[in-house]
Amino acid sequence: MRETVAWVDPWREPGKLVERLMKFSARQTEKPILFYEGDWDLLLVSRFRESLASAFRFVVADSQLVENLVDKARFVQLARKLELPVPPAQHLSFTNGARPQDLQLRFPVVVKPLTRQRETWRPIAVEGTAQEPKAVRVRDIHEMRDLWPLLARSELDVLVQELIPGPESRIESWHAYVDETGEVVGSFTGRKIRTLPAAYGYSSALEITSSAEVASLGADLMKRLGLTGVVKIDFKRDERGRLYLLEVNPRFNLWHHPGAVAGINLPALVYSDLTGITRPSVTEAKVGVQWCRYRRDVRAARAARIPFLRWLVWSLSCEAKSPSPFDDPMPIIRGVVWSSIRGNR
Repeated sequence: MRETVAWVDPWREPGKLVERLMKFSARQTEKPILFYEGDWDLLLVSRFRESLASAFRFVVADSQLVENLVDKARFVQLARKLELPVPPAQHLSFTNGARPQDLQLRFPVVVKPLTRQRETWRPIAVEGTAQEPKAVRVRDIHEMRDLWPLLARSELDVLVQELIPGPESRIESWHAYVDETGEVVGSFTGRKIRTLPAAYGYSSALEITSSAEVASLGADLMKRLGLTGVVKIDFKRDERGRLYLLEVNPRFNLWHHPGAVAGINLPALVYSDLTGITRPSVTEAKVGVQWCRYRRDVRAARAARIPFLRWLVWSLSCEAKSPSPFDDPMPIIRGVVWSSIRGNR
């Protein structure tokens, strides 16, 4: 690593971060390649694309489409217009005095923030829990009335969506890089194994799959949306096997690591196009490649009551790991303590 840029929160101070990036680029002998991973990183690149394009090389989806995909209320409107297979959902605005009786959905439901900003969502997500899920499950109108004062105090706008039953392992996804001509340069499918917390949590273990159904539906939705650049499309299967669209993320993400190990290196394909070099060869993704994030997955496995040694053997066999267990031994140390405590009970 030759140089770093001091981080600035792209949510709070996007202009300042752009200024630092521009100064960084000015010190380079050629335009750097710009990758971005989080929602607010994506929004920064999209909203400042004209300025950044003079200093960096990058791919990003259409600006209006980016806004419609990141904001969940706008995404629901777009999905209805294009007749995409999304669960029934409703936008509630607490800044405009939303009331429980305004809700016109069948319970159970899940409540999500319109945009992912952990600082404002955390007080709601962790209420009564030890962890921080991405969404809150509400079983009936009584639970909704209990949650309502907390939502009202937050003055957040939220999306309420009818629940698709089943564990997070039913979440499957299609990943692709689509060039500016609309060609799918490379793609693969995958599914979640575990998240932390177990419901509506952050991915801790993943697996590359070979689902023709997910790939076909993902490619179809990509065309209907007019997407270019990198894309991740998340689905969840209901109890009858039907796929529902959950979200579309047009940005780089943690799936690109196991995807590269499986033979589909999407960032490398993007890099090749941006630099004008020959693209890496693309074949079918190697099915069964697994990824885990040690520090997170050791906790997810413990919550799932998976014996530590069984988890350890499995995790060491994963083809993709973040980070290496030798770079970060703490999960293993915690696991030994965990096993000792359980054994002494």
